[in-house]
Amino acid sequence: MKDVLNLLPHREPFLFVDTILLSNEEKTIGTITFDKANLTLCTTFPNLDFVPATILIEAMAQCGGAGIKKFSAIQGLFGLATIESAVFHKVVPHGAEIEMVVRNLRVSERILKQSGVAYLDGEPAIEATWTCIRFQNGGN
Repeated sequence: MKDVLNLLPHREPFLFVDTILLSNEEKTIGTITFDKANLTLCTTFPNLDFVPATILIEAMAQCGGAGIKKFSAIQGLFGLATIESAVFHKVVPHGAEIEMVVRNLRVSERILKQSGVAYLDGEPAIEATWTCIRFQNGGN
């Protein structure tokens, strides 16, 4: 977790990456376990035991951003600009560990285009493609 905190500006309750297992020019692999105690999760659908799909997309984008910071010299603060596609396969319950595999489609000083799959028990739970843009120089 300490490594992730050095790579991303996000903090609890909106930090959705626990570990970065691999990061290179091609892809990043990371994990997250969604704790029901997280206020962001339990107030979204208070009577239902699942992680909102939009949070899963945010988690993959954070994972991809952390991976870029870990292997490259690209600096600046990037934010999610578009979600080009998203396919939801499975509901992710609280307490489940998710493995995220994020592929780098385009990496530049201004734009990060990535696609990812979040796996629940080895099976795809969500697939998405998104673009992040740099909106601030420097920083983490």
